[in-house]
Amino acid sequence: MGKTADLTAVQKAIIDTLKREGKTQKEISERIGCSQSAVSRHISGKSVGRKKCGKKCCTTRRGDWTLRKIVEKDRFQTLGDLRKQWTESGVETSRATVHRRVLLNQKQRQKRLTWATEKQHWTVAQWSKVLFSDESKFCMSFGNQGARVWRKTGEKEMPKCLKSSVKYPQSVMVWGAISAAGVGPLCFIKGRVNAASYQEILEHFMLPSAEKLYGDEDFVFQHDLAPAHSAKTTGKWFTDHGITVLNWPANSPDLNPIENLWDIVKRKLRDARPNTLDELKAAFDASWASITPQQCHRLIASMPRRIEAVISAKGFPTKY
Repeated sequence: MGKTADLTAVQKAIIDTLKREGKTQKEISERIGCSQSAVSRHISGKSVGRKKCGKKCCTTRRGDWTLRKIVEKDRFQTLGDLRKQWTESGVETSRATVHRRVLLNQKQRQKRLTWATEKQHWTVAQWSKVLFSDESKFCMSFGNQGARVWRKTGEKEMPKCLKSSVKYPQSVMVWGAISAAGVGPLCFIKGRVNAASYQEILEHFMLPSAEKLYGDEDFVFQHDLAPAHSAKTTGKWFTDHGITVLNWPANSPDLNPIENLWDIVKRKLRDARPNTLDELKAAFDASWASITPQQCHRLIASMPRRIEAVISAKGFPTKY
């Protein structure tokens, strides 16, 4: 039966009327279909509305405005620097809160939250049916990957968001895929990725990855919302091949477990210290081949926790 907080204005009015008629609390509760304790609390004047669920927001709108001004002064500050200055302004928060306030707009957060809510009850077995993929760029200058710039859409060319660097560092762009069973063949990409070249990658690397990791079993393919991925011709390619594509929220690298593998590979490459592009590719191949199925399974098994983290963060970025 209903709790006191669930009583409607009509129910409360009926309780008052029946009480004046001399009805007992038990008779009243049976008449309007709520608990006897709810009737008792209303009559005694202790009826209160339901408390709001979830964690209370730890910052105010003014505090968030202060952080935006701190970011705009220097777009290349580290997360630690941002937190220090925000704390000095009177806002005590964690690094994670700073990170959540700086990135993602409200629409993107809502889409992430909606997506996570829809996938909240997926099991590890269901996530094991997903073939996760991604492209990533790896540079030779491992000791200086550059500072993060905090900017919004449309601010890319602002002078405050630009910083001098080596113009053409040697680098490689790679495409890879993983499942709970391990990693698929690695693809070194030459030039820019458009819809046509991406479909070549799908044909010659994604399909072999699926064959290696799933055999004749069904699977679901995951990729982000890059233009080449969301092109109409790419969508037709998947339709023609009878492959289901997992819907995916924008700006959500924390939901893709392959991002963790890229970090593992980058650490191994720093240890290898390749000096030429060929050495970089060879070191990358060796690092990718050393990734075990057990590592991949652990990452895929983290998906339910990632989903819960997004829901708890109300769509903001998470620790993953």
